[in-house]
Amino acid sequence: MLIAIEGIDGAGKNTLVERIRGELGGGVEVRTLAFPRYAESIHAQLAREALYGRMGDLTDSVYAMATLFALDRHGARETLQKAARSSGELLILDRYVASNAAYSAARLGDAGVIEWVRELEFSRLELPVPDLQIFLDTAPEVAAVRAADRASTDASRAKDEYEKDSGLQRRTAEYYSRLAEEEWAGRWIATADGDKIIRAVQEIVGSGSGTEDSRS
Repeated sequence: MLIAIEGIDGAGKNTLVERIRGELGGGVEVRTLAFPRYAESIHAQLAREALYGRMGDLTDSVYAMATLFALDRHGARETLQKAARSSGELLILDRYVASNAAYSAARLGDAGVIEWVRELEFSRLELPVPDLQIFLDTAPEVAAVRAADRASTDASRAKDEYEKDSGLQRRTAEYYSRLAEEEWAGRWIATADGDKIIRAVQEIVGSGSGTEDSRS
C-alpha cells in the first residue's frame, strides 16, 4: 500500500511520517520514502540548485521545475510499484504527486496545470496512484514559524525560494484543500489532527484496501 503525506513547508510532514511509522504495528512492514530525493536523484539535485538560484532562470519555468520533480519520482518507480502490489508492505511517502500539482497551480495561479501533472506522472510516467493521500492542514502562519526555526538551527535547511515566499505557501495550502475536497487521484483526508490521521491510517491498513471511505 502507498500512503502519501502532503502539506506546505513546515507543516510537520516528517514528524507525522515518523509517528505513523512508530504507531503501526504487527503484520505490516512499514517503510518510508521522502521526495524530493536530494541525496540520490540527479533530477532532484538540479531542482534544488534551481531553488537556491544556481541554475540561471530555470526556476522561472513552472513546467520545467514540475518536470524535474516528476522525473525524480520516476526514478523510484520500481520501489513505488512494488509497494503498491504488496499486501504486506506499507510505504509512507513524504510528498508525492499532489505536491507537484498544488505548488505548480499556486505558482501559476491556474488550476489547469493540475491535470497536466496528473497526466504526466500517473499516465506517461506510470507512477502508481496512492491508496490514501493525507493533507496535513497546518495553518500557514504556524508552518512558517517552524520552517524559520528549522533554518536557524540547521544550516543545511536554509530556506529555498519556495519556502521564502509566504504568499506561495498560503496559495499552495489552498490548492491542497481543493485537491482534498475533490478527492483528486483517489482518497484523501484533510486535517491537522494527528490522532485522527493515525486512526484513519490504522483503519485503512487494517482493511487492507484503499477503497473504503474513512474521511472525517
